[in-house]
Amino acid sequence: MTDHPFRVLPRVREDTEFFWTSGADGLLRFLTCTTCGYIVHPPAPICPRCLTKTLEPRPVSGRATVATFTINIQPWIPGFDPPYVIAMVELAEQPGLRLTTNIVGCPPEDVHIGMPVEVRFDQYDDVWLPLFAPVSG
Repeated sequence: MTDHPFRVLPRVREDTEFFWTSGADGLLRFLTCTTCGYIVHPPAPICPRCLTKTLEPRPVSGRATVATFTINIQPWIPGFDPPYVIAMVELAEQPGLRLTTNIVGCPPEDVHIGMPVEVRFDQYDDVWLPLFAPVSG
């Protein structure tokens, strides 16, 4: 485990465990329809595109683009000191597939819409939170 700020952790349920533990092997996973390939997020019991129930967790590339963001300067949680970036990133695999996350690995003022980022995980006990950092190079 790394030295990191306090976080309010998600409730790991049977239907979301694959997502919150997928960082153990460094891969980000989303529920994917095995019939049409549509990525379903947040998880649901049925594919909204083809209406089948053949869904399973599958890894994605972990690459994304910053779609929108805000820089938080309010100290809401002791030990989680501002400023920090809260962002919605759009995953490369599917238009409209977005994840709310934090941008790490660069000063908040360097973050911009359209910025290419890639997943990194921050482990808290048995939960791996997906965070995103600028693509190196």
